[in-house]
Amino acid sequence: MEDKNTPQRHWQSRRKYLVILLPVLLCLICGGYLLYRSNADGTMAGLRNGSDGSAGRNDPPGSITEYLRASELVEEGRAAGTADGEIQTNAWADLCVPTYLARVQDTYFLVDCYHNQVIYNDNLQDPLSDWKVMTADLDKAHTLASDGTVYLIDDTERNRVLVFEKRGERFVHTQTFDNIGNRPHYIIYDPPADTFYAWSSMSGEMYLFRRDPEDSRMYLTEIRRVDSLDQVYVRSFTIIGSNIYFVSGNSRILRADLESFEILETYPVPDSMAGMIQLTRIEDYFYITISTDITGSQEYATMIRTKELSALMEGDYEDVYGNFIGGGTPYYITQLEDAYYLTEHRLPGHSLWRFQVEDNEIVNVETVY
Repeated sequence: MEDKNTPQRHWQSRRKYLVILLPVLLCLICGGYLLYRSNADGTMAGLRNGSDGSAGRNDPPGSITEYLRASELVEEGRAAGTADGEIQTNAWADLCVPTYLARVQDTYFLVDCYHNQVIYNDNLQDPLSDWKVMTADLDKAHTLASDGTVYLIDDTERNRVLVFEKRGERFVHTQTFDNIGNRPHYIIYDPPADTFYAWSSMSGEMYLFRRDPEDSRMYLTEIRRVDSLDQVYVRSFTIIGSNIYFVSGNSRILRADLESFEILETYPVPDSMAGMIQLTRIEDYFYITISTDITGSQEYATMIRTKELSALMEGDYEDVYGNFIGGGTPYYITQLEDAYYLTEHRLPGHSLWRFQVEDNEIVNVETVY
């Protein structure tokens, strides 16, 4: 005969075991979940850092891990001597073939090409004789570029790129890159890529320089090439979005992919504007400064603008050099805040212009130097 209390005793026995087993099960489940999350989080962290999980792959963003060569450091004693020496004042009352104006923080820099110097000042009102000399150890330099820490100058005729740093009130030559192509002619700093681009004007080569975020030592990280521009005089390039434009000395403009340098489009130009200097995008127009025609004559020097590069051969462009008197040779244009600055030579007393563009109209044109 079955005891009527048996089911109750069975339930009490099961409940006792459940009380013991439930905490164990909960520990196992939670431990497994935490182990899973730990592994998953570690994997995702590795993926976010571009790592496959192997040691030494989680480099800080922007760090230099691969490069072609490092800069040559200037001897410490010589650099220190430069830093301790007297700051030289510009000895010239005028400019001789100025090519480029830049501003870094509150300082203006002028590349005075045929005086073989770069000069600087904190304003554009002082006479040129009040400007200071950053360096005169140059042979026909053309441009200066900076990321705020280092300052790169193309020493064109010596095939060098010089690196300067500011120490106290002086700019000190601290690093050098020799054997940079054939007549390096144009340098810019591209913030999105944290990279300096330096163009070798006669070899169709672009030299890319970078540095670690916490160090001023510069590295040559890559050389890109446009084979069709080898032995063609190309004075500059222009980066617009993911494209890079080359105004070449063989009667054409090239548009290439910035990453691969693959040529995407070619725009022929008339022989009268074959010796182009620079292409600049301002509002709805491409502005192009021109030094010579296809024969090398500066009598064809001018500035034109067009909305479509493909329309140049059909004559669909506007000559705008009359806004700047005309008759000289316009060179590089730089934008500083809401104004543009044009360097020019062959016209005494008109070496640097300032102008603005409002609704595609050139306005407020004035001579600075």
